[in-house]
Amino acid sequence: MHMARRGRRVLTVVALAALVAAAVAVGREAQRRKHLADETASDIRSQLDNLDPATRAMVRAELASDVVGRGRDKS
Repeated sequence: MHMARRGRRVLTVVALAALVAAAVAVGREAQRRKHLADETASDIRSQLDNLDPATRAMVRAELASDVVGRGRDKS
């Protein structure tokens, strides 16, 4: 009886350790993806800022219409 309890405790500790390890891995992956998204957005902003005003306005209008179009497609 005592050994069965001990076995369950060991399994519980191992399961909890596995859950913690999985949570840490998910957190790190989320951080990595956020960092990549932030870098990409910064790069896009930089490229837009380097365009001449007329081209920049045209690109922003096109991007805005794409966003609106995607919103309508989901409805």
